[in-house]
Amino acid sequence: MSESDSDLSEARVRKAEELRARAESDEGSAPNHGDPVHVDGPDEFQSLLDEGGVVLVDFYADWCGPCKMLEPIVADLAAETDATVAKVDVDQQRQLAAQYQVQGVPTMYLFADGEPVERVVGVRQKPELASLIEQYA
Repeated sequence: MSESDSDLSEARVRKAEELRARAESDEGSAPNHGDPVHVDGPDEFQSLLDEGGVVLVDFYADWCGPCKMLEPIVADLAAETDATVAKVDVDQQRQLAAQYQVQGVPTMYLFADGEPVERVVGVRQKPELASLIEQYA
């Protein structure tokens, strides 16, 4: 192994340690205002709905191409609207996906005061989703 390979290897190890430390310090902390909330189970999902107001829920899968296209739009909506924006991984939360009859991803639900008021299947552009949120805000 040459000296430059050794330096590169050490830099990778340092960077991995920094990322691990940052991830550990972020665990358990509340999400930043404007960040989508990643739902970890039915109880957390229900708590979001119980808070009232407008909640946009993005049912997605990591392997889904259209979901990846929608991700920056969902993040922008979380940052730019007063609505709570939640993300539910259908592979990890099969019970929630079944409860809301999610058969394809992406599927988004809009809740107002805890009740589902709109269902959107497929990728939509930001203005359309923002307008939908505003109708119930």
